[in-house]
Amino acid sequence: MTNPVPPPRQTLSYLRSLLAGRGLRPKNKLGQSFLIDLNLLDLIVRAAELDREDLIIEVGTGTGGLTARLADQAGSVLSVEIDPGFHELANRVLRDRTNVFLMRADILHGKNELNAEVLARLTELRASATRLKLVANFPYAVATPVISNFLLSDFTFERMVVMVQWEIAERFAARPSTKDYGALSVLIQSLADVEIVRRLTPASFWPRPLVDSAIVLIRPNAAKRAHVGDPQRFRVFLRDLYVHRRKNLRVALSNSPSGRRPKEEVDKQLTELGIDGTLRAEALDLEQHLRLSRIFGQAGIKQDPAAS
Repeated sequence: MTNPVPPPRQTLSYLRSLLAGRGLRPKNKLGQSFLIDLNLLDLIVRAAELDREDLIIEVGTGTGGLTARLADQAGSVLSVEIDPGFHELANRVLRDRTNVFLMRADILHGKNELNAEVLARLTELRASATRLKLVANFPYAVATPVISNFLLSDFTFERMVVMVQWEIAERFAARPSTKDYGALSVLIQSLADVEIVRRLTPASFWPRPLVDSAIVLIRPNAAKRAHVGDPQRFRVFLRDLYVHRRKNLRVALSNSPSGRRPKEEVDKQLTELGIDGTLRAEALDLEQHLRLSRIFGQAGIKQDPAAS
């Protein structure tokens, strides 16, 4: 049995030559920017802490440069690519790697739903792996919904090592009462531990994006998830609460999109919770959001007759 060809050095000259030979060009509408700093590719792989017990799902195969590095150390890699041209290119580059499984598909079915065919294939491969990890240089448009939906899913990830837009990384890790703190921050941090591994400049990519990027390590936390209880219900509550981000809690909770409540009832419940109704949601810590959700989440809604 022959060993697979070592992964190519994904330098700028290599990428230009590879794509020109196939008549391909990066598509801005798909957010196709390729990492050309080899040290950063190695950093992603190190942060993933791979071994042969791991199944990796990668979103955005691209030219297969990161895929090959993952396959060198992981047990198997399921890589999903939406672009038919790059899918065919990756098939050629990775054809000798028997532990790589490529899918040409959109990872998302709508904004808040993962592609059922991808999930079915992931479930099939998961049966023979000890650990599941997400490792991806994300097309920026899909990063937030993919990460959120996988965190909310029934799949148990040991970790996620993801390349995202710097602005998104800031939101993932934001603290209360800061400009980046909001529903996404609360949801991610209530289900996982978040660490920004490295900030990257546009010069690390080709073509250069217009913004900085970041490598982020997300470790799903089973104890946190159990404390949340119903993550989907919590997500809906946060969505509704932050519709009125600039309103205070008393107003936001009284006028929830899921159902209006009498202000007197809201005042009484906030007092019982020991939470000041004149605060905005962005001033609350994770535990305060969870306490609010248990009282004001969908299951606790009572329609205000006067609002009908």
